[in-house]
Amino acid sequence: MKYVILIGDGMADYPIPELGDKTPLQVAEKPNMDQVAKEGANGLLKTIPNDMEPGSDVANLAIMGYNPKKYYTGRGPLEAASIGVELKEDDIAFRCNFITVHDGRIIDFNANHISTSESSELIKTLNEHFKIGKFYTGISYRNLYIYPDKRALKVKTKPPHDIIGEPIEYHLPSNGETAKKLKQIITESHRILKDHPTNIERSKRGKLPANMIWLWGQGQKPRMETLKEKYGLKGATITGVDLIKGLGVYLGLDNINVPGATGYLDTDYKAKGKYAIKALQDHDIIFIHVEAPDEAGHAGDIKEKIKAIENIDSKILGPLLDELPSYNSFRLALLADHPTPIKVGTHTPDPVPYAICGENVKKDNIRSYDEESAKKGRLGISVAWKLLNKLIGS
Repeated sequence: MKYVILIGDGMADYPIPELGDKTPLQVAEKPNMDQVAKEGANGLLKTIPNDMEPGSDVANLAIMGYNPKKYYTGRGPLEAASIGVELKEDDIAFRCNFITVHDGRIIDFNANHISTSESSELIKTLNEHFKIGKFYTGISYRNLYIYPDKRALKVKTKPPHDIIGEPIEYHLPSNGETAKKLKQIITESHRILKDHPTNIERSKRGKLPANMIWLWGQGQKPRMETLKEKYGLKGATITGVDLIKGLGVYLGLDNINVPGATGYLDTDYKAKGKYAIKALQDHDIIFIHVEAPDEAGHAGDIKEKIKAIENIDSKILGPLLDELPSYNSFRLALLADHPTPIKVGTHTPDPVPYAICGENVKKDNIRSYDEESAKKGRLGISVAWKLLNKLIGS
């Protein structure tokens, strides 16, 4: 049996007046997603446990079959694993965004999607200046900071994409002496970076400067069984996002490097589909993660979100549905990890639509893959960390 889980990050949404009070999933041309819904079973999936933040880290950990309440220790350690940074016992890993601030407010949480090469130059400067901890280059604006004191776990931080346009002074790290040190690092970074040659050059090109860092999503090294140990499956990931690759490292999955997988709107959808099909040959299960709908949701861009959904449908899901019948048996799950509604601009914890098709999956009468249709599906509302058991055991 071959298994595929296709995740459109942030793909679910709320009804939008400009779309006639429909969601992007309801108006997008997505015949392959609708085929999965028609030929399978549908329902709603609760990917975010109560009292947990609606992050992609929590949601995707659950989708991969692990109860976040038991296994989740923070976003930072996952991103550390993805770039090969080994954490020591007392190390606390923070996600480090390059952001753009103006008049004391965050105006862009990713500094115009700064390039990885530009980030690397800024990271060098930060490491030369700060003697506590160490900064590491990730991908684009998504970087890493390791603080060597486990007391940093108690610090309260906020994701920068949740506080766009708000005064940063109200959202800097808080709760204890360690928070004061981290707050100082963040505020001092503005002085160091605002006139950095990289930012001067970016400004000449009409790009926003990466003139401050933002530390958040901290955690320590998690302890968990591999997917092979827990479920007896050899798995792989297809993603352009460090966070998902980090989950893959801890779960013992093969992270397939896909040229052109950027973790953004310009990702190479066809390449992701092609590499997923190839990976099926020697893996039992493939997790395919596509970040683009989430990026469009954060940007409030309706057109780009619909386009991302249609690209997933035609360039990834379509080829998969053509290929999967060549195996003796298969099951495929289609879902979002969380909503990133256009009108909200950030993640919400609402249940997401999901559909399962394949061998011995009892059909229901749903004809379309979308938020409203899923409410009527026979699967009802399920918790995400039990999805894998449902997929391999139903």
